[in-house]
This record gives sequence, C-alpha cells and structure tokens, in this order.
Amino acid sequence: MARGEHYVCTNCSVKLPYTDFHVHGATELNPLQRRFWGKVPVRFAFSYLHFIPKGRVQRLLHQLKYKGAQELGEHLGQRYGSLLSDYAYSQHFDLIVPVPLHKHKQRRRGYNQSECFARGLGQSMQLPCHGQVLARTADTGTQTRKSRFDRWQNVEQVFRVAKPEQVQGKRVLLVDDVMTTGATLEACAVALLAAGAAEVSVATIAAA
Repeated sequence: MARGEHYVCTNCSVKLPYTDFHVHGATELNPLQRRFWGKVPVRFAFSYLHFIPKGRVQRLLHQLKYKGAQELGEHLGQRYGSLLSDYAYSQHFDLIVPVPLHKHKQRRRGYNQSECFARGLGQSMQLPCHGQVLARTADTGTQTRKSRFDRWQNVEQVFRVAKPEQVQGKRVLLVDDVMTTGATLEACAVALLAAGAAEVSVATIAAA
C-alpha cells in the first residue's frame, strides 16, 4: 500500500461494491429494510457493502474473521460511521450493541469481529459501544448452509440480554458482520425489544 493508505489500498477501495441503503433510510426503496417487514420492528437497516461470493468483500471478511485482522474491522466501522454521520443518522441512536459470539468461539478466535466493526462505528459516530449487553447462550455453529427456516430455528432461543438496564428506553444500533437471511439479527432484535429497548436498528459490514 502507498503512504497514507490503511488496511485497504485505494485501488481496491474504489472497486468495493458499496450500497446506497443509507440514502433511502426506512423506506421501501431500501431492500434491506424490507427484509424485516412483518417479522420484527426495525427502525433502520443498513449495510456498508454488498456481499459477492469469491469477491473482494468475502476476502476482507475472511481476513477479519479468521486471520486476526481486528484493525480492519475497526477501520471499516470508522469509514461507514463517518458516512452515516454525514447523513445525520448518529442522532437516531443512543448506543451500539454487537451480535455476540458464544464464549467458547470467542475464546478460540480471541475476539468478536462484529464488536471490532461496532467499535469503529462508535468512534466515528461518537456513540458508546457495549459488547457485553447481549449474550449467546448456545454455540449454534455455522449458518452458511442452512435454509432460512433452519437459521431461524438455530438462533431463536439462543440470545439473551445480559444487562437490560443498559438498553431500557434506549435506541439501539445492533451490529453484525454479514446479513444473509437476517435470522440472527431478528432474534437479537426481539431479545432487545423484550428487554425494554425503545427501538432497534441494524447495521452490517456486508449483506448478501
């Protein structure tokens, strides 16, 4: 990389498949927003990048999840947080909560990639990030080859709010690395709302 470049070179950066979901906000023009209609009330739904199999985004996520590139997650969060702030979305949230890993998986990996992204968002949007609010009570394994129904069954009962006092009456931005069917985010949103969150929005690095 050239001097002044960080984590993603300029050549790759301009070729990343960025979304424009933030432009459309909570309207029917935002395809990510429509995924949650009739399932769970989500105020806003955002994703920074389109996930394209075997493309640049998949390689970035592989580095983040399996190669210890925690700073890459924070960098992407800072970039996306800056963009969302430019559109005045920061004022709609009180705190950022990442989707948790099971404690055994986090111990093996050493970190939660979604929390890395959440920290970067928090830095740019000047919002607190609380990584211990949600807890995963079971290790559900990979979701990659499951159908939408199987994904939902896999996560339906596995999230709980460990610190409800931190979300009661708050507008929560729920953060994950990748959205496929949205089943994991739905389950987390249901848990947060049941614990007293005023509203839940979601943001991910990428959406398939």
